[in-house]
Amino acid sequence: MKDLFKKYMWILEKLYSTGGITFKDMAEAWKESSINAQKTTLAKRTFDDYRRAVEETFGVNIICDASRGYQYRIENTRSLSNDHIKQWLLSSFAVNNILQDSRSLAERIVYEDIPSGNDYLLDVVKAMQKDKMIRVTYDNFFEHGEQHLLIAPYCVKVFRQRWYVVGKARGQNTIWRWALDRFVNMEITEQKFRLPKDFFADLYFRDAFGVIVDDDECSVETIRLKAYSANHRDDYLRHLPLHSSQHEIERQKDYTIFSIRLRPSYDFCQELLSYGEEVEVLSPQYVRDYMAERIRKMTVIYKD
Repeated sequence: MKDLFKKYMWILEKLYSTGGITFKDMAEAWKESSINAQKTTLAKRTFDDYRRAVEETFGVNIICDASRGYQYRIENTRSLSNDHIKQWLLSSFAVNNILQDSRSLAERIVYEDIPSGNDYLLDVVKAMQKDKMIRVTYDNFFEHGEQHLLIAPYCVKVFRQRWYVVGKARGQNTIWRWALDRFVNMEITEQKFRLPKDFFADLYFRDAFGVIVDDDECSVETIRLKAYSANHRDDYLRHLPLHSSQHEIERQKDYTIFSIRLRPSYDFCQELLSYGEEVEVLSPQYVRDYMAERIRKMTVIYKD
């Protein structure tokens, strides 16, 4: 499965980066590709099989354009350019290919490491593709012993070097998330599930920072942040927003005030704490109080 996925990614990246390519040129490029270690010939029938798999896996339409010399190209490229995950996959795969083809660059490009959750990612995606449930042995930090779960995987999300699968476990009423690096083992079952018609991953995470979406933990709030100009923290937040809802409401010489609408979850507060004295929560008051209490406890630890 992993080798097939690499081939699908190679086809997709080649179509996307060239804007259109004939089968003859595709076959020539395949001969020199780093993922074609055996230097095999790309047969037309094999290419057609890969092309259909790419269409199904990535939700794109690949057409053969006779007006452009029978070039194969992606008809709906906007679906790729507007999808951050697909763009991330494409760019990562393209860089990896360059590294494979030019070993001299290997020590000059450094990736952020993602733990062992990668071992299960492709199998989870495969289960999602077929709407099949997965049977998981899960080692939870907050539970004593291992959990045995039957999960309907709705979507996957990466956050802070961890891949998460989001869905519902058999016997549970709420949607939850599980870190793939805490999987002890996993198997795809033959049991089918039906993805709820009202579930869309982007809408589900719309008001979230990270992966925590839990009404019992925190509701959606409008957060006002004061980012100070010392160390250019306001500039950093201006160019790298914390959330898609972030907008600037006041700019002064020494600070900028931003407004963000999201759930002030544990992950979000941890992010703000990492900025130290460079960012201040102005409102709502209970979030400001929570931050102050966390800082007080840190002060106690470091007072000696």
